[in-house]
Amino acid sequence: MRLVLIGPVYPFRGGIAHYTTMLYRALRKREHDVLLISFKRQYPRWLFPGRSDRDPSRKPLRAEGAQYWIDPLNPLTWLATFGRIRRYRPDAMILPWWTTFWAPVWFVLGVLNRLFLRRPLLYICHNVLPHEVRWWDPWLARLVLGWGTHFVVQSEEEKGRLVRLVPTAAVAIVPHPVYDMFTGERIPKEEARGRLGLPCDVPALLFFGIVREYKGLKDVLTVLPEVQAQLGRVILLVAGEFWEDTLCYLEMIKQLGISDAVVIEDRYIPNEEVPVYFSAADVLVAPYHRVTGSGVAQMARGFALPVITTDVCVGKSKMVIDGETGFVVPSGDLKSLADAIVRFFRRGCRLRVSNGQPAPGDEQFSWDRLADLVAGIRQ
Repeated sequence: MRLVLIGPVYPFRGGIAHYTTMLYRALRKREHDVLLISFKRQYPRWLFPGRSDRDPSRKPLRAEGAQYWIDPLNPLTWLATFGRIRRYRPDAMILPWWTTFWAPVWFVLGVLNRLFLRRPLLYICHNVLPHEVRWWDPWLARLVLGWGTHFVVQSEEEKGRLVRLVPTAAVAIVPHPVYDMFTGERIPKEEARGRLGLPCDVPALLFFGIVREYKGLKDVLTVLPEVQAQLGRVILLVAGEFWEDTLCYLEMIKQLGISDAVVIEDRYIPNEEVPVYFSAADVLVAPYHRVTGSGVAQMARGFALPVITTDVCVGKSKMVIDGETGFVVPSGDLKSLADAIVRFFRRGCRLRVSNGQPAPGDEQFSWDRLADLVAGIRQ
């Protein structure tokens, strides 16, 4: 099957770039002919909240053969890209959807596809609507997604959001596959903690990834004094770039009296350092307030690291099985979050996760499953 896949890949950083690359590899492994199209640039500097959208990793996740054709600020590149797509004569096109910044580009490609190619257009919706919805976002999403013929979302909740915008949408729910590119790179906990300057005899929680309000870091900080009161000394390792005011978090840490318990790495963690953080931790804590699918939780799964998260993250999937591969608590319920952390360590971390072995429900989180669904779309 001849497929066009468009999306960010290296040298761009982040979960969606990793997702696009892993899907591309899975499609190629299934011997599909894939034209991978990426971007000359993603965002103007003033629009990107982080320090850089480029991946600083010395061991990047590469997508061989990517064509960097699209500039979101230059419509001529959109038209030229479609001309190349038309000459390629694909059986289907695959576009990612996660922010309305890309609405103009995707709208033009959708219209041109409908007029000239008339091929299936599959949207992989990482977020149907942005995490911080503005008044124009639903309107733009409806305008763009209306040109799609097929859709992949990561949860029942996201399917509901999509159907409200595009009532006739043909939607498949495919939970976020496991980020297994680091499988086999876990190192001994003592070595990992030595690299990070952490003691080996203290329980360690990991909060990983870009820090944004909806991910619930403030919840973890709030319950940490109660956790310490019951367990003694505990370390919270926060590894990821802050996209919010760092000072408000530092002031909160000071007021709670937990400065000696919180270690902050305010930066994008490059690929070669990711195994160190996941190997040093006893458990990932991800108390999201709202989410469409968690790449970080699936990264933890790839490292066989238990996860404490919320019901909005898990939904109806088996991303985390309560009491087996982690604990699931109600979103925003601070008492339940504190109790889950304490219960985890008092059980001696004996949860059903073993490094290198499939965890319960792993079959639904494979890239091959996603690749087969994508390649199976028909007009």
